[in-house]
Amino acid sequence: MDVIVEFNEAAFRHNIDREDILHALETKICDAAIDELPEKHAVIGFDRAWNPLEILYHPVDNNTICVFHAMKARKSFVTMLGI
Repeated sequence: MDVIVEFNEAAFRHNIDREDILHALETKICDAAIDELPEKHAVIGFDRAWNPLEILYHPVDNNTICVFHAMKARKSFVTMLGI
């Protein structure tokens, strides 16, 4: 990845590990700012077993993001992103 990825402790709350989060970011099919919270971004990508994950992050600077949420993708999350 060209970007530095930092992790908030909350990113691991749903037992998704660092490697699966990084894989999801590398295989993302959607990366969009959240309308109500433009400083936060939503990603749909795939873990190493190719299960869809939802990831939330905020940009720290031009080269760094901080992931604060990761879990198996929920239908409502996918629908929110228009996928």
